[in-house]
Amino acid sequence: MQLSDSDLQDLARAKRLLEHPGLAARIAALAGKPIERTIAALPGKVSSVIDEISRRAIGKALDMALLTMDAGKPGPASDWWHKFAVGASGAAGGALGMAGLAVELPISTTIMLRSIADIARSQGEDLTRPEARLECLHVLALGGSSQDDDATDAGYFASRAALAQAIASASQYLAQHGAAKGSAPVLVKLISEIASRFSIAVSEKALAQAVPVIGALGGGAINALFIDHFQDMGRGHFTVRRLERKYGREAVEDAYRGLARR
Repeated sequence: MQLSDSDLQDLARAKRLLEHPGLAARIAALAGKPIERTIAALPGKVSSVIDEISRRAIGKALDMALLTMDAGKPGPASDWWHKFAVGASGAAGGALGMAGLAVELPISTTIMLRSIADIARSQGEDLTRPEARLECLHVLALGGSSQDDDATDAGYFASRAALAQAIASASQYLAQHGAAKGSAPVLVKLISEIASRFSIAVSEKALAQAVPVIGALGGGAINALFIDHFQDMGRGHFTVRRLERKYGREAVEDAYRGLARR
């Protein structure tokens, strides 16, 4: 099926969001200081700590979200309320450095996941379905483009394909066992795969708050960028999924690639 003109415009907007520069580029634009090279130079021990903090944050956020997400009726997403909440948590934890990150990140991640679910619901997702809820978690693995990305149209769909099996297995488990804790093996595997990608953005956030010039802006400002980035990823991702429910995945992916060629 061919996408209508209005749906093609929605897809083009989604593509722009999904290919928006990553968090490091946004921080650099705000403070005029590059972050990506600093991340590459991080000691392995620090990277491991951030990976572990990210994994725990996602696990706690998933447990909370599975219990409290309200399917509700589709309506406009409340982006600004969630930005305020995440900004407040960042302002409270930003002064404590890495130690504060371990306390603040689970709170921020839970709020972000709620915001992503709000966006998903606004795009017609049925949040009573385990797959839809796990797709909210998937958004945390969508990083946007960076200096190292090739910016090809395959990037977004390749990222989805990489997690497809893990999401399918976790969805099946949740359908059979209900809102189980994140300690189930299939959920542990999914959380670990998402955390490995999410930790890159967490590293960028942590380093930005540690840089004196940027630190003066406060943890709240960095967290506002943090959630804004993932709200964009969520809006792009769930717009694509809405169109796929209407036209089928193959038609939407072909149209997406066609936009890139243009």
